[in-house]
Amino acid sequence: MITMIGSLKGGSGKSTVTFNLGVWLSMAEVDVLIIDSDPQATLTDVSEVRTEEGFEPPIKVHNRKALTDRTDLHRHSEVLIDVGTASMESMNKAISIADRIVVPVPPSQADIWSTQRFIRYVDANTKNRKNRPDILGFINRGDTHHAVRESDEAAAALVSLPGIKFVRQRLCQRTVYRRSFSEGLAVFELEPRGKGARELNALCASLYPDIVN
Repeated sequence: MITMIGSLKGGSGKSTVTFNLGVWLSMAEVDVLIIDSDPQATLTDVSEVRTEEGFEPPIKVHNRKALTDRTDLHRHSEVLIDVGTASMESMNKAISIADRIVVPVPPSQADIWSTQRFIRYVDANTKNRKNRPDILGFINRGDTHHAVRESDEAAAALVSLPGIKFVRQRLCQRTVYRRSFSEGLAVFELEPRGKGARELNALCASLYPDIVN
């Protein structure tokens, strides 16, 4: 399956999510191809840190040229594509080949509006495809304080958006995501018993139920 992690808004945590999914799939011994199609190359940078530190399993990240080789893409059990808005050409290419698109949505009205626009953008760019890719959205960088309701409000708004499937598992705003990423580790490697690890594992299980069942 080809999974694109993308949106029209920067700073939503796409590279962090892609990296953690890539490590999780690799640890499950899944043959996964990871593509960094964002010119900022953040995903490539973190994979190099992981390699330099000697963490296992190593994560090899390919650049956007890998998007053009459909034969190679289908040689792998799973494909992850990290897409940023800095290269709309790469985004359009990824949309054209993706089986599904996973959208991390931070809890703000601006991000809900951006997600709405992104759904329309995907629809406009898949008119000539036989099958539109599934679009799945989840709350990323959610509130951790019980008195703050913005994440719940954003989740309710996301549920109501047509054209996107709401994924109830959410990732919260935690320091461990930034720390682990900078060290070349997945959240569940740095703090395997932490709340961030439980959140990430739940999201992975939701996105890849066949692997855990």
